[in-house]
Amino acid sequence: MEPTEDYSFPPASFKPLLTEISGLLRSTSSTLAVAETTAGGLVSASLLSVSGASKFFVGGATVYTTKSRRVWAGWTDENLVNYNGPTPELVTELAANVREQMDVTYCVGESGATGPTVPGPPFVHIAGQTCIAVVSRDGFATRVVDTGVADREKNMMAFAKATLELLKDVLAGDVKLEQQRRPDSEGSEAASPRF
Repeated sequence: MEPTEDYSFPPASFKPLLTEISGLLRSTSSTLAVAETTAGGLVSASLLSVSGASKFFVGGATVYTTKSRRVWAGWTDENLVNYNGPTPELVTELAANVREQMDVTYCVGESGATGPTVPGPPFVHIAGQTCIAVVSRDGFATRVVDTGVADREKNMMAFAKATLELLKDVLAGDVKLEQQRRPDSEGSEAASPRF
């Protein structure tokens, strides 16, 4: 007799997060898009595992290469010239671009390095580290996660879970959104909810 394959997805540890996220999004009639890189589509797949996800999930993109970031996430020549690796600012901009294009309430962005190897200089990638952002019309929140390991598959799952955790924390009000800062006409900074 052949062993039965286990097709269970998402991991059991994701399920409480997904239940809370879907409930919070539905209760406020909010919509969501995802722009992920090294999580490889696991954030989108996890959200889509929830029955009724079409009520809140508008779309997701795995923008793993600079070409896909240019086409799907609004990157410009300036982004490409100045790219040295993932940063909270870069991921916030990535999520802001996709949020605007998809016209959703929230967009979550993620970019890091799963390992086991990483590009060398001039790029600054740390295996096991990812940057995450949640962006809305009202502001943004970021988080940097470092797993301390260079195991590609473990990091992909850890990055996806950490992305869902930040989204849940923002939706639940446990993490407050920051306002984007921009120079005003007098040279000082003023808050702006737009990116």
